[in-house]
Amino acid sequence: MNHTHYIDPMTASGPAAPSPYPSVPDQHGGAATPATPGPPAGPEVLNPPAGPGVAPPFAAPPIEGRGTRLWLGLGAGALALALCCGGGGAAVIGLLVTGVRAIDEQGRAVSIDYYQSLVERKYGAAYDQLCEQAQRQESRREFERRVADEPQVVSFRVGEVNPNTLTVPVDVTFTGGERDRQQVNLEQNQQTGELEVCGVG
Repeated sequence: MNHTHYIDPMTASGPAAPSPYPSVPDQHGGAATPATPGPPAGPEVLNPPAGPGVAPPFAAPPIEGRGTRLWLGLGAGALALALCCGGGGAAVIGLLVTGVRAIDEQGRAVSIDYYQSLVERKYGAAYDQLCEQAQRQESRREFERRVADEPQVVSFRVGEVNPNTLTVPVDVTFTGGERDRQQVNLEQNQQTGELEVCGVG
């Protein structure tokens, strides 16, 4: 008697059919596991083309020309500084030149007035050209008496004022033709700011 055995295909053991998906090896050297398919990729989204006047989002600042602009800015700043400093230096030099000229003019003027008063024998007017210190050392009467006893000045020639020492060379001619080079010491009046004769050597 023949016996027919029925095998349930769902429970029968045997070699499994190969997976339709490629297997991925295990990182620890174990058996490979079949790869699991992911969700289907959706359609690719493309950005619309930029139209006129539309700026792309998060646009990067332009790099080209940045170094040129930097050097141009530095050059402009240096030029402005040079012009500023140059103008300031020229102004200072101008003030110095003007000050030296003013000192020379005042020093020569007071020296001329002093010697011209001696030539005209106006000793009181000559005394008025003296500084306060010289007037404290010698009274008006003492001054007039002294210069009257000295050789009479008949002519003179005033040189240029030395701005460093505030002195003026004066070539003097006396009666009888005698000549001498004298030096006038100047001092500035603290109240008026004018230069005054403060001694003759």
